[in-house]
Amino acid sequence: QVQLAESGGGLVQAGGSLRLSCAASGRTFSGISMGWFRQAPGKEREFVARISWSGGITYYANSVKGRFTISRDNAKNTVYLQMDSLKPEDTADYYCAAKLENNNNWSYWGQGTQVTVSS
Repeated sequence: QVQLAESGGGLVQAGGSLRLSCAASGRTFSGISMGWFRQAPGKEREFVARISWSGGITYYANSVKGRFTISRDNAKNTVYLQMDSLKPEDTADYYCAAKLENNNNWSYWGQGTQVTVSS
C-alpha cells in the first residue's frame, strides 16, 4: 500500500506560481511512477503530468506543457509539481497518484489539494 498526501495548494493571481508537493509513505518508492491529475468544478478528472521512477521520463498534458514541471526526490519519497504562469483555467483540485511502472492503472490516490487562480 502507498499513502499519498498533497500539500501546497492555495489562492494565487493569474501569472503567479505555486509548488505542490506529494509525500508518499507505506512502502518503498522504488519502481513507482508518480503523476498529477486535476479536476475542475463540473468537469472530469484529467491528467496533468507524470514522472518515471528514475525521474528521467516525464509527460505533460498539452494544456500545461511549458508552464508546469514535475520532479521527484526519491530520498524524500516526494514528488513535486511546479506551476508557473498560472491561468484561471488551472483552477481545480489537484491529486497526486502512484502506480507501478509496468501497470496501466493508477492504483493509489491522495486526497487532493485545491488550487484557485484569480483573474
